[in-house]
Amino acid sequence: MAGLSEIRMQVMWNRLISVVEEQALTLLRTAFSTSVREAGDLSAGVFNPQGLMLAQAVTGTPGHVNTMAEAVLHFLNEIPRKEMFEGDCYVTNDPWKGTGHLHDITMVAPSFKDGQLVAFFACTAHVVDVGGRGFGADGKSVYEEGIQIPIMKFAERGKVNMDLIRLLRANVREPNQVVGDFYSLSACNEVGHRRLIDMMAEVGMADLDDLGDFIFSRSRSATLERIAALPKGSWDNEMVVDGYDEPVKLATVLSVKDGEVNVDFTGTDAPSKWGINCPLIYSKAYACYAVKCVVAPDIPNNSASLEPFTVSSPVNILNAERPAPVSLRHVMGHMVPDLVLGALAKAKPGEIMAEGAAALWNIHISVRPETGKEGRRSEVLMFNSGGTGARPGLDGLAATAFPSGVHTMPIEATEHTGPIVVWRKELRPDSGGAGRLRGGLGQVIEIAPAEGHEFDFSAMFDRVNHPARGRDGGDDGAAGVVELDDGTKLRPKGWQHVPGGKRLILKAPGGGGFGPADERDDESRADDRLKGYVTDKT
Repeated sequence: MAGLSEIRMQVMWNRLISVVEEQALTLLRTAFSTSVREAGDLSAGVFNPQGLMLAQAVTGTPGHVNTMAEAVLHFLNEIPRKEMFEGDCYVTNDPWKGTGHLHDITMVAPSFKDGQLVAFFACTAHVVDVGGRGFGADGKSVYEEGIQIPIMKFAERGKVNMDLIRLLRANVREPNQVVGDFYSLSACNEVGHRRLIDMMAEVGMADLDDLGDFIFSRSRSATLERIAALPKGSWDNEMVVDGYDEPVKLATVLSVKDGEVNVDFTGTDAPSKWGINCPLIYSKAYACYAVKCVVAPDIPNNSASLEPFTVSSPVNILNAERPAPVSLRHVMGHMVPDLVLGALAKAKPGEIMAEGAAALWNIHISVRPETGKEGRRSEVLMFNSGGTGARPGLDGLAATAFPSGVHTMPIEATEHTGPIVVWRKELRPDSGGAGRLRGGLGQVIEIAPAEGHEFDFSAMFDRVNHPARGRDGGDDGAAGVVELDDGTKLRPKGWQHVPGGKRLILKAPGGGGFGPADERDDESRADDRLKGYVTDKT
C-alpha cells in the first residue's frame, strides 16, 4: 500500500463502503424478524485489528452504529487474541457492553488474511423476543427482561455453539425466528469478510493500516475544523417527558471548547424502577448523533470523527447501572437528540429544528386464541413513527423515524406474522405544530385481533402528556393518544389487554412548529388544506 496516491486511497475507501453495505444488505435479506428485514433495525461495520471503526453501512440506525463502535472494544477486552481463530464469531446482548437492552444481538467476527488478523466485522439486530416478561417496561430488573448472553463464542473455527442454540430455544417464545436471526447475523459478518479479502487480494493489500490512517486522519481533521468554527461556551436545556407512572426530567449542559464537544447529563432524574432506564452507551450514541447532525453531518462516521464528541453523566435515568431494567431504553434514548438540539439552539439560534415525536411508537403484541376457540399464538412487533419537528427552512416530515432512522413496516408483513388486522394506518390531520414552518404529522393506526383471537400489547409510547415543543415561536405538536375504539383511554406504557371484537387506536404525536404561525405564507397554508394536513377545524 505504501506510495499509493490519495486518489487510489479514495477509491479503496469507496470500495470499503461497498463491502459494509453488502454486509448490511445480507442481514436485511436473510433476517427472520420483521423488525430487521422490513424496518432495517440493524447496523453493520468494519473495524481495524485494534477495534476502531473504519466504516459503517448507511443502512442501519444511529443507536446501533454508535454503540457498536464502543461495543467491539468490549469484545476485544474479554476475548484474548490468542483465543481468536479463523471461522470464529462472538456474540452478546449485554445492555452495558452492547447496545442498551437485551433484544439487541451484537455479533463480532475476526477477519484473517493469510493467517494474519486484518479486521473485525460487527453487526447488530433487534430480535423479536428474548424471553422474560417480553419487550416492555414492566420489569423491575434486567434479570426479568429475558435471557442474558455474556460476551462468548457463537462459533469457533466455523463450528456453531449448539449449547447456546439449545439455551436460546428453551428461553424464547419464537425460537425459530430468534435462532434464524442469529445465523443471519453470522452470515452478515461472513459476507463482509469474504468481500474484504477479495478486495484486498485484487489490489495487493496485505493489511488495512495505510487505508485506516488515510480514513482516520482526514475524518479527524475535518471534524476538528468544524468544531473550531463553533462558538465557544456552555449552554443548557431541559425537557420533561411522560416516563412510566410519573414525568421524567431530562437535563443537559453542552460545552464547546478547542477540539471537543461535551454533553453532560447532570440534573437528569434518577433511574426509574421501571424498564425505561437507559445505559450510558446508548445515551452517548444518540447524543453524539445529535451533535454530529449539526456540526459535521457530511463527514463519515468512524472512530476518528466520533472521538471529539464526549459524554459524561452521574448515575441517572440516562446512565443507569446494572441491574436496572432497561428493556425500553430506546424511549429515553430517542429523546436525547431533542434534548441536545435544544442546547445547540442556544448556541446557534435560528438554525436548529423544533422538537419532534422522537421516540418510536413501537408496539409488541402477544396474540392468542380466545378461550375455547382454535387459532394461533404469535408475537408481533410493529414499528411506527410520529412527526419530526419543523426545520429552519422546511416543514417537518410526517410519520418519519427521527432520530432512529428505521423504515416503516408494511402492513402486509406485519399481518403475516400473526392473527391481527390493521384496519387503518393514515396521516393524522392537524397534528403538526403550526408555525412559519409546520411540524410533521403523526399518524393514526387501528389494530384489532383477528376473529376468534385476543391480544395483550406492550405500550412503549411517549409524548402523550408532554407533546413536542415548537421552536422560535412555533406551536407545540399534538400529543399522542392511546385508546380503544369505544373511547376507553389506555396507558402510554405497560402491558395491557385488547379483547376480541375491540380495536386498539394509536394516534402518534406530531412535531413542533418553527417560527410564529402568522408568518406562514398563504401558498403553504392553501397547500396544507388541499392535502388534508390541516382542516378547517384549526
